[in-house]
Amino acid sequence: MDNNSNLIRQMPVSIEAEQALLGSIIVNPEAFDKIGGMISTEDFYLEEHKHIFAALLSMYAKNKTIDVVTLVNALVENGDRDEAGGVQYITLIAESVPSAANVKDYARIVKDKSTLRRLINVCDEINNDAYSENDVRTVVDSAEQKIFDISHNNETKEFRHIRDVLRNVYRDLETLSENKGAVSGAKTGFSGLDHMLVQMGKGDLVILGARPGMGKTSFALNIATNVAKQAKKSVAIFSLEMSAEQLVTRIISSEAMVDSHNLRTGQLLPEDWDNIADVISSLSGCDIYIDDTSALTTTEMKSKLRRLSNLGLVVIDYIGLMQTTSNSDNRAQQVGEISRNLKIMAKDLGVPFICCAQLNRGTESRQGAGKRPTLADLRDSGSIEQDADIVLFLYRDEYYKDIAGSDGDSDGSDTANTAEVIIAKNRHGSVGNIKMGWIGQFTKFRTLEDDRTNG
Repeated sequence: MDNNSNLIRQMPVSIEAEQALLGSIIVNPEAFDKIGGMISTEDFYLEEHKHIFAALLSMYAKNKTIDVVTLVNALVENGDRDEAGGVQYITLIAESVPSAANVKDYARIVKDKSTLRRLINVCDEINNDAYSENDVRTVVDSAEQKIFDISHNNETKEFRHIRDVLRNVYRDLETLSENKGAVSGAKTGFSGLDHMLVQMGKGDLVILGARPGMGKTSFALNIATNVAKQAKKSVAIFSLEMSAEQLVTRIISSEAMVDSHNLRTGQLLPEDWDNIADVISSLSGCDIYIDDTSALTTTEMKSKLRRLSNLGLVVIDYIGLMQTTSNSDNRAQQVGEISRNLKIMAKDLGVPFICCAQLNRGTESRQGAGKRPTLADLRDSGSIEQDADIVLFLYRDEYYKDIAGSDGDSDGSDTANTAEVIIAKNRHGSVGNIKMGWIGQFTKFRTLEDDRTNG
């Protein structure tokens, strides 16, 4: 085969399918109802077909009668008759359609060919980028985004009759009834919190917000470990702030109940070594995957997550360190784009995402019980609150009492070694506060016997 053969290969196209699709619509305008959302003007290869489809689409949107005569008239009014191939070509298309009943099949062929052409064009762009002097990571990120855009845009969902959805819901209810405590998403492993949340559902975006040092990373890791051990699911952790070794050290401290300071300094007792060995043996059998790449984008994350099987939970620490391919210099807009992409990714993958988020300094300027965070305290973007299915805040009164000159809870209650998980938003259940135990030296949260308080 000639080395230049690739240069003269025809682009993927089915002229017959394009003609049959257009002819089906002209003969039976109700065909639009069957292909709604599947096809756009740019999916057609021939310019004549693009003009014809654009005119048909406009007529359909305006609820105008569609046939050969009205179509030609619309093209004349737009000055597009000749560009559309003329009256004879339009008549030929309408008369030669095999069967208007197959319009959906014609549309699928046209869409598939269009997707292949887009893929070829994108590969050419990626090829050119690879020869450029741009940063390698930028080129790879751009390539992944372009491929993802094609894949995502090619996904079209249609209406589902409620009877089909009811069957799925009924099967889920049967499973829950037969297996008490079973969930379709994931449990946190903390009974009081799970009682109010019910579960972190498949596709849920869970925002975990707190001021620095309040324990949000530790809490997220506690949940991640619980899911990996109890649900026997793969857990992915993206640590944009800490190294994988630092993260695992925290997990060992929490699981082995070994002082985290002693772990970092090596001041370990003989019984500590026994506990550590037991925990290492236990955790080695858990499918916990850690990526400590800094400044990741959502595209990079999705590419990595698709390689994992039996995925049950994704943890991101934290959203403020994520990057975006957006050209905007406005950080609020960037974070808004990131949160939307995370929600879409969670839904596409069908797993809950726990995303740690920083709070602004507003909590520290308030007095007493007013220091408890609210949705308005989420930093960088209000879009985080809107995109989230669940918003959790951590509050420890002891944290503020440790700050010189700062008062804690104004009621003067003993709050040492306790924490509150504030459920500020919950699409699936109640909101309120959960009392938790906090063992700082082990970076561990625990369930209290009476851990539910009124919100």
